[in-house]
Amino acid sequence: MPLAAADSEFLRQLVRSRSGIVLGEDKGYLLESRLMPLAKAIGMAGLDALTVRLRAEPAGQLARQVVEAMTTNETFFFRDIHPFECLKKLVLPDLVAKRGTAKRLDLWCAAASTGQEPYTIAMTMREHFPQVAAWTTRFIATDIASEVLKRAKEGRYSQLEVNRGLPAPLLIKNFTKDGLDWKVKDELKRMIEFKELNLLETYPISGQLDIIFIRNVLIYFDVETKRAILGKCRKLLRPDGYLFLGGAETTLNIDDAFVRVEFDKGGCYRLKG
Repeated sequence: MPLAAADSEFLRQLVRSRSGIVLGEDKGYLLESRLMPLAKAIGMAGLDALTVRLRAEPAGQLARQVVEAMTTNETFFFRDIHPFECLKKLVLPDLVAKRGTAKRLDLWCAAASTGQEPYTIAMTMREHFPQVAAWTTRFIATDIASEVLKRAKEGRYSQLEVNRGLPAPLLIKNFTKDGLDWKVKDELKRMIEFKELNLLETYPISGQLDIIFIRNVLIYFDVETKRAILGKCRKLLRPDGYLFLGGAETTLNIDDAFVRVEFDKGGCYRLKG
């Protein structure tokens, strides 16, 4: 049975209020495809029953499960490649030179998903800037979805997942074979602190950051939410730090405190002045 218009509106508003994700009226099919498996998994006949429960408990565990089900977790190692070339050839050389006395780097990956992006950043640092291994490095990786964060912390990936973007030499160097899967080696895993974080809420990150990756997230939010998130990032970023957004994302006409730094086919952002 198709999702009733009132139930669709209720679910879309629930997801928006709890995560900031904006789902248009034409996204009923997405609600059905993502939430029917959840309804069946908890023993409900359909989305009408799920919605009845949610109306009774709009702030309970079920609402959290709904938000996680609606979160897009598409990711893979070295996704879009160009940001990581920019990181390797422009950003890290600049910061390693500037931070050579203090010997400290602070990073945040704000959409960790199942871990491929933060592990890609960590591998890039280890491979091309081995001296940083002796520095004080704080690398926080966050996501709103607890289930994908569990996978990220575990660092276990299928053969198909490591085949998506991960060069064979880096696979052999940073992973060990475990049955049919590959596991991230402990020395790489120890570089990253995974935390649950909702970008709409307070960010429990103390101090300032040298690098922020918040890629392929802003596209799901309205302009005001984008502006609020970029404002929080601006306050966390050091004056000479770098911000990475997704290829379809921009600070233009949202937060004029940032200026784009072009690099080859990619680029990043810095604070003006």
